[in-house]
Amino acid sequence: MALLVVCALLSLSCWVSFYAVLCAVNGSRSYEWNCRLVTLVHGILAVCITAYIGYVDGPWPFTYPGTKNTPLQISALIVSLGYFIFDMAWCVYFRTEGPVMLAHHTMSILGILLTLWLGESGIESCAVLFGSEITNPLLQARWFLKQTGHYETVLGDIVDVLFVSLFVLMRIFVGGTMLYCELISPRPRFFIKCGGVAMYALSWVFMVDIVRFAMRKSKSRHTKPRDLQENVEVNGHKGKND
Repeated sequence: MALLVVCALLSLSCWVSFYAVLCAVNGSRSYEWNCRLVTLVHGILAVCITAYIGYVDGPWPFTYPGTKNTPLQISALIVSLGYFIFDMAWCVYFRTEGPVMLAHHTMSILGILLTLWLGESGIESCAVLFGSEITNPLLQARWFLKQTGHYETVLGDIVDVLFVSLFVLMRIFVGGTMLYCELISPRPRFFIKCGGVAMYALSWVFMVDIVRFAMRKSKSRHTKPRDLQENVEVNGHKGKND
């Protein structure tokens, strides 16, 4: 356990150092810009490692939940634990996130700590990490597009569609299947199952926000052409009739 604590602190130090380097090199950008770069790198790294664990190294999380942690699973969880602690501290200090995101980070940290302490269920934790982080690059791309003035373009629409589709597929459908396999299996501990239920419930909270966003965007898309048409008619011009 002492070795795990040292590794977690080393992981946290690496993420903090990476952020500090970005701030030094990218001094013209805001603190949030650099923090989101760190988030983007973590998202890509976490997805790549956990995808390898699930699809190549094994075991298959839907069939063998509750199994003993492998060295690769432990490494992946420690890398993400350091990141989540860093990002949680950053969000609290700069007050950039609401209670839902802070709850997500808190549950992620507690879930990883519990998995490392028990020495089992690493494969489910890696699967949850994969499903949670696979939409992260698109979320960050959306923010960067907004900051650079390219969000209201076709590229912004593509990113939004991909993000919503991937979120629904991975967090709701695949996540629901994963939770079902977790609950019916006799191997995972009770606390691990409770954590899975909590994370899935949080996914639905995010889902409600995404549905609201999709409805607002759809409404604005329909409103803009109508407003433009009214604007043209007010100025004494009719729309082009073919």
